[in-house]
Amino acid sequence: MVLANRPTGLVDENTLRMESEPVPEPADGEALVQVRYLSIDPTIRTWMDDVPSYLPPIGIGEVIRSGGVGEVIESRTDAYQPGQLLFGMTGWQDYVIADAGEKSMQVLPDGVPPGIAIGILGVTGMTAYFGLIDVGKVTEGDVVVISGAAGATGSAAGQIAKIKGAKKVVGIAGGAEKCAYIVDELGFDEAIDYKNDNVAARLREACPDGIDLYFDNVGGSILNDCLANLALRGRVVLCGAISTYNDDGPPTGPSNYLTLLVRRGRMEGFIIIDYLDRFGPAQMEMAGWIAEGKIKSSEHIVEGLEKAPDALNLLFTGGNTGKVIVAL
Repeated sequence: MVLANRPTGLVDENTLRMESEPVPEPADGEALVQVRYLSIDPTIRTWMDDVPSYLPPIGIGEVIRSGGVGEVIESRTDAYQPGQLLFGMTGWQDYVIADAGEKSMQVLPDGVPPGIAIGILGVTGMTAYFGLIDVGKVTEGDVVVISGAAGATGSAAGQIAKIKGAKKVVGIAGGAEKCAYIVDELGFDEAIDYKNDNVAARLREACPDGIDLYFDNVGGSILNDCLANLALRGRVVLCGAISTYNDDGPPTGPSNYLTLLVRRGRMEGFIIIDYLDRFGPAQMEMAGWIAEGKIKSSEHIVEGLEKAPDALNLLFTGGNTGKVIVAL
């Protein structure tokens, strides 16, 4: 599946085009990988726009960039054996060529399910881990607020905050079902339904002494509401701004940013690729939490490559709970 036109708003039938070509042949030092699962992440939508970012935009006619898991079908390198599962950048396609170079795909360890590899132990979980611990510097006794709390990254961030001793973790999610899920299943202390609640008023009720750490996945008006209730020396972690990705033109910035000055606060963004060399120890710690039952994850599976655009749109319409994965 390739990019046919730059999207305006949600991706649709004019944005993408399905193409067919012969299955590639691996050269010496390469392996042929059949893609089994695609990781669907909000950043894919930003890569479709022709604007500068931490990675170049997807070119017109190029395969949609995405992470995923695939099975080695044929190998001409000692690095990969037929039947092994690999994870890395696959793109929205049925087959991909892997090599053992610097940007190689990694062998999936035995016993690790593909959904876990591209979810809670992959970029999704690592984003929550480093964003909360390294950037947000979560500490025992913090009052933490997470937006997009029923999504893959937000749900992980809230649970990590509890593990690290946060006094209270409040999640912002859309709808009664998602709010119940993050409280009853994931252990959040409280939930705010942005679709039906007055978010600013509910934040004042839930966090009467202010927010020590806000993990922002959505931007927009919710960022404004959280800034308005920031505690003294509060921190804001800018992970994403999913509420603005489909807007035309540049997003509107927070109108009350001067709260940072009055409260002596800090707002900082980060990109997960800056932490790639530290994934190993973080994944080991996360795996331990999973084994101990301290952290849970859920997956929203969509079947078929042709459904990948619909799967991506779920992230922006609120149609998913947990990690969105396309099974090929």
